[in-house]
Formats: sequence, C-alpha cells, structure tokens
Amino acid sequence: MSQVDIRLNVNGEPHAISVEPRLTLADALRDRCGLTGTHLGCEHGVCGACTVLVAGQPVRSCLMFAVQCHDIPIATVEGLSDGVSLHPLQQAFWDHHGLQCGFCTPGFLMLAVGALAENPDPTDEELRQVLSSNLCRCTGYQNIVTAVKAAAEQMRSGRAPGPPATS
Repeated sequence: MSQVDIRLNVNGEPHAISVEPRLTLADALRDRCGLTGTHLGCEHGVCGACTVLVAGQPVRSCLMFAVQCHDIPIATVEGLSDGVSLHPLQQAFWDHHGLQCGFCTPGFLMLAVGALAENPDPTDEELRQVLSSNLCRCTGYQNIVTAVKAAAEQMRSGRAPGPPATS
C-alpha cells in the first residue's frame, strides 16, 4: 500500500512520518513517534486506554487514522509532566491511589485533562459520567474520581499548571 507523508504535532514537537493511510493514530504514536504511553487495550474504542487529546478534545486514538491528524495538535500522557514535576492529575492519581496496574491510567489522565479544560469544576455526578467512558479492571473507580476531584481543586486554586501545550 502507498505511503503518505504527514506531520504529527505531538506535545508541541513535530514528527514527520510516512504512513499507510489505514494506520491508526495509536499505532503511529507508539511505533513511529516512540511515544508508548498511549496504551492499546481493546482496539475497538471501548476501553479508553488509548485516549489522547486531538485539538484539545479527548479521542480514542485506536479509532482515528494518523492521516486525519496531519498538522493538528495532539497531546499524549508524555506531555503532561514538565520533566521535573508531575502534572497535578498525575500527582493526584499517585496521592489518592487512583491507579493499580496502571494500564488504563494514561487514558484516564488524558480524558480528565480534556474534561477539566472544558469544565474545571464538575460535580461528582458529572465527573462520574465522564469517567465512566473508560474502563478500569483494578481500582473500582472511586479513587480515580477522588484523584480527579483533588486535582481539579488544585488546578482551580491556581497552584498548578493548566492543560498541556499542544501547539
């Protein structure tokens, strides 16, 4: 199959790659850009482990083709930390035991970043509704909800940075 030259703008860094038009964004991020934080679970868009932000919106990267993202800002879990300190959501997941095996965590983090950018002060019910779109087989969800609430409070109070840069 023929290759298409595209440029993925991931976490503010350009990645010029050649891909088959059928290559998913998840596979391009992992295999072509070397960003393995985006996990592949079901590869059917059900589990949410592959959630990334595309133009600021949470998307299932296993359901999107890489060619659809040419020159569109993408944020992955690797872009959350500044390299020195954790993003408030990452720290809150750690502090509030919002992870166990960690496989679903990158997807939950990116889903939460997108959700909090849209609604920085969600009710418990709104937060549960958003987070219910991702699957976790270990934590039972309550600690994930608690972690996101704690991070949201910290981010609203100005003690933490906002969403990751995507340009």
